[in-house]
Amino acid sequence: MRVFVTGASGFIGSAVVAELRSAGHQVLGLSRSEVSARAIVAAGAEAHHGALDDLERLAAGAARCDAVLHLAFDHDFSRFAESARAEARALDALCGALEGSGRPLVIASGTLGLAPGRVASEQDQIDFDAPASPRAAGVKIALAAVERGVRAVIVRLPPSVHGAGDHGFVARLVEIARQRGVCAYVGDGSSRWPAVHRRDAAALFRLAMEHAPAGATLHAVDDEAVAQHDIAAAIAEGLRLPLVSIAPEQAADHFGWLAPWLALDSPASSAITQQQLAWHPDGPKLLADLAAGHYFAT
Repeated sequence: MRVFVTGASGFIGSAVVAELRSAGHQVLGLSRSEVSARAIVAAGAEAHHGALDDLERLAAGAARCDAVLHLAFDHDFSRFAESARAEARALDALCGALEGSGRPLVIASGTLGLAPGRVASEQDQIDFDAPASPRAAGVKIALAAVERGVRAVIVRLPPSVHGAGDHGFVARLVEIARQRGVCAYVGDGSSRWPAVHRRDAAALFRLAMEHAPAGATLHAVDDEAVAQHDIAAAIAEGLRLPLVSIAPEQAADHFGWLAPWLALDSPASSAITQQQLAWHPDGPKLLADLAAGHYFAT
């Protein structure tokens, strides 16, 4: 298949491109700069110049391909709602290009906050009207497109998609620990996050594109529940810094914009996904990946 990938030069997207190429698919990657275009071409794919807000170019890329994998998102948390609105407009354009074709559209979503305090499953639904779920608008658009002849599939990613080169939440925790001189967790550190290695996530995006039915929701989860205390302890060991607990009322001062996400006890399961698509993650677990040391290289 010829596959259009947004976010193709990103941390997860580049792994998806490699996975698709290894399975014999051709890839057209959205590139918003010459730097990303060169990275896409170096990975054996073709670059399609454009951006998420260039809706005409976006639709043109989708129209040229047999499938679309949407992974691009601006993770600037100072303008998160604006980024979510831009994503919704982009998905509307992608769905319009695929309408009536039966071609797959696989989009990235998230598990964080889906079912606080218990293990979330693929059957748990997003509250589309909740103000705390701005990215839900994009999911709603994609799922509605099923009725318009688009094989839309949602892949929910955990807050930690880890591996060498990770610049997400865990990498930010490492950076904060370096800046503060201590590695902290909030309260008793019992809040839990799911996690997955990026190679395993990439494999699931491919399987979803190839086999998942229209309207399916999948979980790219390996570790179901890693306690914040254990993540902090692994970082403390890697950086050789003291491990400390801080009170919840001090979390915002210590962690900044990351504090509300750390407070979420949000484990998740992928049992249904593994059974449906014979997806069996075998990459390193999060704590093993931290122990490997690449998060602490300077």
